[in-house]
Amino acid sequence: MPLVAAAFIAHAAGLLLGFGGFFLPGLLVAGGAAAVAAVQRDARAAALAMLGAAGVLRAAGAVRADEQCARRAISLNPEADMTVVYTAVVEADARARTRVPATIEDGGCRVRASLLVQGGDAPAGSRVAVRGEAAHAGALIVVQHATVVVLEQPGLARRVRERAGHAIDRTFGTDAALARALLIADTRTLDAGIRSRYADAGIVHLLSVSGLHVAIIAGAAELLLSALRMSRVASVWMALVVTLVYIVVIGAPAPAVRSAVMLGASALSRLTQRPTSPWAGLALGAWAPVVDPRIITDLGFQLSVAGLAALIASGALARRLLAGRVAGWRRVLIRDLIVSTLASIVTLPLIAWTFGRLSIVAPLTNLAAGPIFTVLQPTLFLALLLSPFQFVASLPADAAHVMLRAVDVVADVATRIPFAAVPIAPSLLTVSLLGVMSVSLVVACSSAAGSAWGTRGLIGAAAAAALAVVGFEVSGRAGVMELHMIDVGQGDALALRTPAGRWVLFDAGRSWTGGDAGRSTIIPYLRKRGGAVHAFVLSHPHSDHVGGGASTLAATDPNEYWDGAYVTGSADYRASLAEAARLRVAWHRVHPGDSLAVDGVHIRFLAPDSAWAASLTDPNEASAVALVQYGQVRFLMTGDAEAGEEEWMLAHDVPALRADVLKVGHHGSSTSSTSAFLDAVQPKLALISVGAENTYGHPSPAVVRELVTRGVQVLRTDHVGTVVVRTDGRSLEVEAGGARWVR
Repeated sequence: MPLVAAAFIAHAAGLLLGFGGFFLPGLLVAGGAAAVAAVQRDARAAALAMLGAAGVLRAAGAVRADEQCARRAISLNPEADMTVVYTAVVEADARARTRVPATIEDGGCRVRASLLVQGGDAPAGSRVAVRGEAAHAGALIVVQHATVVVLEQPGLARRVRERAGHAIDRTFGTDAALARALLIADTRTLDAGIRSRYADAGIVHLLSVSGLHVAIIAGAAELLLSALRMSRVASVWMALVVTLVYIVVIGAPAPAVRSAVMLGASALSRLTQRPTSPWAGLALGAWAPVVDPRIITDLGFQLSVAGLAALIASGALARRLLAGRVAGWRRVLIRDLIVSTLASIVTLPLIAWTFGRLSIVAPLTNLAAGPIFTVLQPTLFLALLLSPFQFVASLPADAAHVMLRAVDVVADVATRIPFAAVPIAPSLLTVSLLGVMSVSLVVACSSAAGSAWGTRGLIGAAAAAALAVVGFEVSGRAGVMELHMIDVGQGDALALRTPAGRWVLFDAGRSWTGGDAGRSTIIPYLRKRGGAVHAFVLSHPHSDHVGGGASTLAATDPNEYWDGAYVTGSADYRASLAEAARLRVAWHRVHPGDSLAVDGVHIRFLAPDSAWAASLTDPNEASAVALVQYGQVRFLMTGDAEAGEEEWMLAHDVPALRADVLKVGHHGSSTSSTSAFLDAVQPKLALISVGAENTYGHPSPAVVRELVTRGVQVLRTDHVGTVVVRTDGRSLEVEAGGARWVR
C-alpha cells in the first residue's frame, strides 16, 4: 500500500478515536507505536504513529471548540432558559408547529441547533433571525417557542435542490421517499422500516448518495454524450461538469465530493495519457478531513472510502487469482463476488458499530442489487431531468419503479433467510480489532503475490479477527446499562437495555388510523440494535402508552407482561392483552414491592396499590411506577403518575423515590411533579417524552422551570429526539441530538 494511503488510515484512525471520546487511549496507542518504531528504527512507522496522535489531538481540539461555541451561544448561565436572538441557517422548511434543524452562526462559530418554531416561515437554506427561549444539550442548542424572520433567501443551489425535491414528489409518487434519498440525499421522509430491512440485507449503504452513485451518474453522462457524437475530450469534461453541478445542488456531501475529486483526477489522467495509481486518487479524494476533521464522523464518507479501498484491493486480488484461469461470464461473476465479499468484510466495523448488526448475506445481496442500482441511478436522474415534462418523465419513472421493487425484493428475500442478520453490539476494543482486520486484509489483497507485506497482512487480519471473535458480544455492552427514551411523538416508549443486551420495554407509544408507534418506530429501533425483549411493562391503558403494544408484542414475543391492571381499559389495551394471551406471555399484575431482576438490573415496583386504585376514576393515577437500579445509579419510571399517586408514594416509602434520572410523569403536565415529590427524588437528569407542539400544552413551563431552578438538566424528545442514557453503575453518559456528554 502506498505511503499516502497508509498516512490517511493512520490519521483517520486517530480522528475517530478522538471524536469517540477516547483521547487518552488513542494517545497511548500512538505513543506506544511510535516507541516501538523508534526501537526498530522504522521511520515510516514512527511517522504514521505521529499522524495518528495528531488525529487524536485535532479531534480533541474540534470537540472542545464545539463545546465552547455552544456555551458561548447559550450564555454564561447554561442552566437557565432565557430569551435570545440568534442568526441561523435553517436546514429544512421552517413553519409554525415544526421542529427544524439549523446551524447558529455566532462570532465565527457554527453551532448545531434545533428550533421548535412557534411563528414565522422560512424556506430551507435561508438565513434567519431566531428569537426564543434557549437551552442546551451537550453541543446542541435547543430554541423553544422560536420565532423566525428571514434575513436572506437561500442560495441558488439550495433553491434548485428544493425544487428538485418537489419534482421528485410529483414524478415518483409512492416511491418519492426512496427517490429523494437516492437523488438529492434527502432521507428525512425515508421510513425507518426500510432502513432496518436494508441494513439486515447488508445494502443499507445504497440508500444514501455516495461515491458509487456519483460515479454511476458520471459514467452514464459520459456514455450518453459519446453516443451523441461528442468528441472524447468534450464528453469527458462535460460529464465532469454535469457531475459537479449535481454535487453542488445536493449540498456537496463528503462522499460525493470525494468521488468528484477522484473522477476529476481520473479524467485528467486519461486525457493526458499519464496513468496514476488508484491509491493516489483515493488518497487525494479522501483527504477532506485535513481541512475539516469533523468530516471523518460522516458515515457516508467512511463507507465511501472503505468501500473504494476494498474495490481497489479486490480488483488486484481478482486479477491475480483469475488471470488465465477463467474467462467470459464466469470470470465476471467470480470477480464481482470477490469484490462484494471483500467490500462487506472491510466495511464490517462501520456497519457493526453504527447499525448494530452483522449481515451474513451481504456479499450475495450486493452482488444481486449492484447491477440493478447501476441502471437504476441514471434512470432516476433522467426522470428528474425530464420532470418539467410530466408525460415524458413518466417513462423513465415507471422503469425506476420496477427496479426499486426489484431491489426491495432482494432485500425482502435476503432477510427471510434464517440468521441472515446477526444482532451485535461490539465494544470499542472489538471494533478496533475489526478495523485492524479490515486494513490488514486490504494490504494483503493489494500486495503482490508472495510479498512480505501480503504475508504480514494475512497474519495480521487472521490474528485481529481471532481476537475480535474471542471478545465479541452478540448484543449488549458489558458492564453498561442503557435507557433509551424513544421519540414516538406524544406518548411514551422507554426501552431499558441490560448489560447482556436484553430489553425491558416500558410502554409502546400511541396508535392512529392505519398504524401505530410499535410498527413505525419501536420495532425498527429495537431490531436495529439487536437483542431479545425480556419483559414489557405497561404503565396504564391510555392509547398513547399502549397504542403500539399489540404490534410490538407480536414482533418481539417477550417472556413477561407487567401491568397495573386498571379496570377501565381501551381497545388498544385489550388488543395487547389478546396478543399476549396468543403468544402465551406470562402476565403479572403490578403490586408495590414486586420486583424483577434481569442481567444485574433490579426493577422494583412502587405503585399502584390495588386498594388505592379501586377508588380512582383516572387511569393516570394508577400508573405502574418502577425504580430501576444498576450499581449505585437509580432511574425512576413514573408513567403518567399525577399528584395524587405521588402523594400516595410519599406517604408510603420516601427513600425509595430518590433517583439520579427521573422520567417526568404525564409528559411534564402541571398535574405531576409536585415540589414535595421532586424534593424526595432529587434527580440530576429529567427526561420528558412529548410530541412537538402538542395540543395539550405539554410540558408545563412551570414544571420545566421548577426542574431547571433545582439544577436538573431537562431533555425533551420534542427538542432533541431520542435520548439514550448509559451507566456503568457509577456515572451517567447521555446521548441526545447527535451530541454525547457525561453527567
